[in-house]
Amino acid sequence: MRVLLAQLAPERGAVAANLDRLEQVVAGGAGDLAVFPELFLTGYLVGDAVHRLAVRPGDATVERLVRTAERHRISLVVGAPVALDRPGEVANAALLVTSDGRVVSQVKRYLPTYGPFEEGRYFAPSDESRARDLPPARVGLAICYDAFFPEVARALALDGAGLLVYLSASPVTSRRLFERILPARAIENALGVVYVNRVGVEDGVVFGGGSGAWDPRGEPLELARVPFERREDEEEVYAVEVDLTEAARWRPFRPVLRDVASRPGTAAHPGAPTGRTDAL
Repeated sequence: MRVLLAQLAPERGAVAANLDRLEQVVAGGAGDLAVFPELFLTGYLVGDAVHRLAVRPGDATVERLVRTAERHRISLVVGAPVALDRPGEVANAALLVTSDGRVVSQVKRYLPTYGPFEEGRYFAPSDESRARDLPPARVGLAICYDAFFPEVARALALDGAGLLVYLSASPVTSRRLFERILPARAIENALGVVYVNRVGVEDGVVFGGGSGAWDPRGEPLELARVPFERREDEEEVYAVEVDLTEAARWRPFRPVLRDVASRPGTAAHPGAPTGRTDAL
């Protein structure tokens, strides 16, 4: 699978402009999957405007994402605020739009409420994670702070994910932490990891980039730059080849998932939904 990592700086509050940039990336770089950062469609620090900007099922934003995916024959993962079915509630979510027009989502499970982050004021969290079908494999979606909670990745792996995809809007001060924990998530679940973090500045918060990919042994995968029109010095689009069969080949040599699943009291599929997972 050829994956595009769109390490961009979204325009705050400008959904249409950010959709334009998304389409520019997928039109200019052939791939099977394109991944964009956390809250890419709106920007990160939009405050109360998140309610006005939130994506809703079947709205014009979702329809445009579907048309883009179908036209360019590429699946998309993009961060967006999504309106929930409970009035007034919005989730920080990762949208998966497949090349054949299916739309599913994963809501962020852990919301940071320290330093400059006040996500708990604006977003409702999920308490479940599910792997999603993206032939020829299943993928697990998670968002930024979720990476610091190993149970999120473990639930996705036990639910059949062959690849973990993390979206992020993380500051430059956290970059070294992600460089350490993401290979660990790959190793402890014996599956590949893709990480896309945004760049740019909002209200004095400098976002750190550092997007990357790791194989099931935690080894970094080689990234190739994809030419595109940059607006920020640190913006990049990378392409990486991810072998979705490698997890199955590697797991017999490090059978962590087998041993976890065999313990008494372990659910066969701890990521199966028993609470809110989807927003769309």
